[in-house]
Amino acid sequence: MNSTKVTFNNAHNVKLSANLEMPVGGQPVAYAIFAHCFTCSRNLSAVVNISRSLNLRKIAVLRFDFTGLGDSEGDFSDTNFSSNVEDLLSAYDFLKQNYEAPEIIIGHSLGGAAVLVAAGSMKNIKAVVTIGAPADPPHVKNLFKESLEEISKSGEATVSIGGRPFKVKEQLLHDLEKSDMKDTLGRLNKALLILHSPQDQIVEIDNARKIYEGARHPKSFVTLDGADHLLSNKSDSLYVGDIISSWASRYLKAPEEPRLDSDRQVVTRTGDDGFTTEIKTVDHYFLADEPTSLGGKNLGPTPYDLLIAALGSCTSITLRMYADRKGWPLEEVRVHLDHNKVHEQDCENCENEKSKIDQIDREIELFGNLDQEQKQKLIEIADKCPVHRTLHGEVRVITKLAQDTTVTD
Repeated sequence: MNSTKVTFNNAHNVKLSANLEMPVGGQPVAYAIFAHCFTCSRNLSAVVNISRSLNLRKIAVLRFDFTGLGDSEGDFSDTNFSSNVEDLLSAYDFLKQNYEAPEIIIGHSLGGAAVLVAAGSMKNIKAVVTIGAPADPPHVKNLFKESLEEISKSGEATVSIGGRPFKVKEQLLHDLEKSDMKDTLGRLNKALLILHSPQDQIVEIDNARKIYEGARHPKSFVTLDGADHLLSNKSDSLYVGDIISSWASRYLKAPEEPRLDSDRQVVTRTGDDGFTTEIKTVDHYFLADEPTSLGGKNLGPTPYDLLIAALGSCTSITLRMYADRKGWPLEEVRVHLDHNKVHEQDCENCENEKSKIDQIDREIELFGNLDQEQKQKLIEIADKCPVHRTLHGEVRVITKLAQDTTVTD
């Protein structure tokens, strides 16, 4: 992701902190706003992962902290559900004035209830997404139900949510009670996607049913079976991002044919958020990364994984082509590969790191009614695949600084 930190003021002139995640290469097909869960922040891992998945589909995402949370200014104890909605409207205006009016709005938990209310006042929003959202904002009181009596008597109380202390005032409770979600859903008039886990222990799955029944079509529901409320499992949040981007594409302007922003075949970009690297070819987007043991986020294959994947895929494609041309009954090819640094045989100075060479072990499985002669010929052809020959040939890499790159001291 190309993550840029930005700030904007809400309706009360309080500065809110945000990250604008831009996809690699070219103009986004759409902008989205992400509203995090109650007392969470824009840096929750699920929020980041979902934003990354949307970026791969060329959707830019503004993820911001509500007033008094994360890096945003203001006092959390003075906020409420209505102020969250106001913050969302300010985020919408910020994108509209400085970039492009967003067409997607996504809300997690209470943020999901807030986007349902805010979307009605956002003319350009075409797609609304809720993740583990309550059907009624007062549901959030369950998070601090042990302190409700103290809040009622004293007007406020310090409650523990997610292991962190927050001051909650009585005005928050009154404001939650004012919301009329039934009327809000009936007037939404936007495409709606509801995502919810049947195992959600914070906001029960029945809330998804109520939201679905209260909204008009077009509306969709996807179950997040096995996920917890915070989508703490990385695979769950990445799945959610994939689902959102696929679903929303039906309601967005049709993207132009993908084009590179240079005359090169491949563009890669690594930002300041670790080693996660976006890769763009003429028609495809994907990620490379390093494993967590090396400081990465493990969100994609490593560069060496990609290298041997190129050899493996080229090998199987070449064998497929050859067998088809010969009319041989090859049903499937599987290529298993490993890459290692090994010492040269009989090296004189094996303690020297430079004495190590790259070794790729390749094992090929051939499926189909092939005789031994045909199998042997295919193994010989494997060594003739273009990537194999490239790896064995002399390769020159010519590196230069791009002319429009600015270098500062």
